Amino acid sequence: MRYRLTFIAGAAVGYVLGARAGRERYEELRKGARRIAQNPAVRNTVESAGQNGRALAGRAVDKVGDRLPGPVSERIRSLREKRQGDEDDWGTSNT
Repeated sequence: MRYRLTFIAGAAVGYVLGARAGRERYEELRKGARRIAQNPAVRNTVESAGQNGRALAGRAVDKVGDRLPGPVSERIRSLREKRQGDEDDWGTSNT
């Protein structure tokens, strides 16, 4: 799924940068991208994916935490301490 989304995003950027259709087509694409980004279903899906990714990364760190290099462990610890207070600072699902 990640690779498919990356490909689609790359294709869209390539088309916008390489298109010779003019300003009108560029504005059309931009409006379409903005509509997609502001769609509540898309926003909720992105929020869910982010939460799932953080949870999976946390579990992976818990499994191999003792085998990680010192600087990586320190960075993870500092990020976890930083996230303790503002667990839901954006992306609330009240759309």
